Amino acid sequence: MTHTIFIDGEAGTTGLDVLRRLEARSDLNLLLLGDRRRDVEARREALNTADAVILCLPDDAAKEAVAMVETPAVRVIDASTAYRVDPAWTYGFAEMAPGQRERIAASTRVSNPGCYPTGFLGLVAPLVRAGIIPADQPMTVNAVSGYSGGGKQMIAEFEGGQGSGDPFFAYGLTLKHKHVPEMTKHAGLTRPVLFAPSVGHYRQGMLVEVPLHLDALPSQTSIDVIHGALVEAYDGARFVEVAPLEQTEAMTRITPEALNGTNRLRLHVFGDRSGSQVRLAALLDNLGKGASGAAVQNLNLMLGLDEAEGL
Repeated sequence: MTHTIFIDGEAGTTGLDVLRRLEARSDLNLLLLGDRRRDVEARREALNTADAVILCLPDDAAKEAVAMVETPAVRVIDASTAYRVDPAWTYGFAEMAPGQRERIAASTRVSNPGCYPTGFLGLVAPLVRAGIIPADQPMTVNAVSGYSGGGKQMIAEFEGGQGSGDPFFAYGLTLKHKHVPEMTKHAGLTRPVLFAPSVGHYRQGMLVEVPLHLDALPSQTSIDVIHGALVEAYDGARFVEVAPLEQTEAMTRITPEALNGTNRLRLHVFGDRSGSQVRLAALLDNLGKGASGAAVQNLNLMLGLDEAEGL
């Protein structure tokens, strides 16, 4: 059976990467509008005749597109921030919690996670669920992404010529970043996360870190307990792996580009086993598991296909 797929916003950074991942597949028929992609009626027809739609648009444009979908059977995956905390939409991080994969498969409205939240939630959600981190625990997340996460404008800034773009910069300095509600809600936390994002002078790849003071947690815990909880949470996961403690202990550095081009998420638990501090670290491709790879994984689940198809 061939499924018809429409990518609304195929010319953007995420849209182009989704297109690249889907165009070689024989089980999918892509609806491509080409020069008609700005034609409202052409888009409306595509949005209502496809089996599944992937929206790679800014928030307001995504909401407009959703409002144009009138065919109940059309499955919609939205890659914007518009619906990530909307209870009527299913959050599209399949490995985040037990039953999440099944909820995605049964849904017609799925909100693709943000790249930074994917790393944060991958580390923290299982620990909150296990009671290791209390729901009211103050949490900080530090992260760096390649400049492709900023879309075409930022890519042009960094690739526009010799010396273009800063070597590194921190942003979100008002502490009101749009990812904060998403991270807080889906981690099961009651206090807003303190989020400190930054961008490095490289194209793609992401490192997300969460520091923990073990003696500030209400119950006695250890690196081994935290690591064991993550290993248990992702047992059998195809795209999420937890690095063995022996491997992590031997590392002297970690770089954000190691998983580029994949849909994988790798989690590390750093620290001295006899100490009271831990650095949780998540490594992923911000254009892979952090964007287009996750969208393709969700598409596969919603269409009843092998979730790894094309990945």
